[in-house]
Amino acid sequence: MVRLDWVQIPLYEPFRISNGAIAVKDAIVVSYRNGGVTGYGEASPMAGNFYSAETPESTWTALEKLVPAILRDADADLDVVVEGEQFAKAGLRGALLDRELRASGTPLWKWLGGEDRPVPSGVALGIFDTIDELLERVERFVKEGYRRVKVKIQPGWDVEPVSRIRERFPTLPLMTDANAAYTIRDAAVFKELDRFHLMMYEQPLGRNALEEMAELARSVRTPVCADESAESLSMLERLIELRAASIINVKIQRVGGIHNAKRMHDRASEAGLPCWMGTMPELGIASAEAVHLATLPNFTFPTDVEASSRWYLDDIVEPPIEIDGEGFLHPRPVRVSEEKLERYGVRRLEFS
Repeated sequence: MVRLDWVQIPLYEPFRISNGAIAVKDAIVVSYRNGGVTGYGEASPMAGNFYSAETPESTWTALEKLVPAILRDADADLDVVVEGEQFAKAGLRGALLDRELRASGTPLWKWLGGEDRPVPSGVALGIFDTIDELLERVERFVKEGYRRVKVKIQPGWDVEPVSRIRERFPTLPLMTDANAAYTIRDAAVFKELDRFHLMMYEQPLGRNALEEMAELARSVRTPVCADESAESLSMLERLIELRAASIINVKIQRVGGIHNAKRMHDRASEAGLPCWMGTMPELGIASAEAVHLATLPNFTFPTDVEASSRWYLDDIVEPPIEIDGEGFLHPRPVRVSEEKLERYGVRRLEFS
């Protein structure tokens, strides 16, 4: 039996990037029950045109096709059943694997070949109306123990906010994320940002602007990280070929599930490109999955997975995702609350 639960959980405050803003987190929880054991996966696109073209609506529609195909044939090729829709596939594949591991009592980190080790957590901060608001958030989350700070930038909101952060926090591990908001004509902005000794520039240029990103990487001192561009193994191969990035952000949802994400990690490792674990962000099921994956050896930078309370008024897992007093996450199993699936659910569909 497979069940889909579309849930919506309010954020503490709107999250704003160069592509838009959201105030509610949508996710579709996939529950797969067989032999008395239930596994859970999370398909977690953002509403509207946020990080990708995939939306909760398109993900739901894709799952309505994918689930019957899997129930008919457990070995069905999901990429043949539905083209694209990687978030839907990530949720379904996650539920199938979670059920298998729960039945055998195997931790996900062990199945992946990782280690039972703490994973450093970094905070991601959006775009605010004023720099003072941004500085207040930086100070708050540094005090909470986060191991690095990522700030979103866009044209007109870049050098000044970074300069002000660096002035107040001269040794803070700090990076920027443009979400593809710039073009190569804006190279001077990144040359100016070089003076702030940042960890990396995450996705400064367009998703497909790989030649231009390689050109930018040659012209700046700060490492360039691929995020939106690292959407598949084929895109990763192109990034490697062009030397368009020296760091790779791996996102389970974006690449269609944890199996593909591990392949991305392994290929980047072969090419000598360090990785870090990104998020969309997600609720507790997908966040826990990401923490387990981040125990693999080539994930060398702090993850974007944060405490549930950083983003949401509530979460669907118990206990919620938490960081310890030193700013680390720990790979642990999670329990999904059926009561909260009911409380925050806006749509449900069952298949048998």
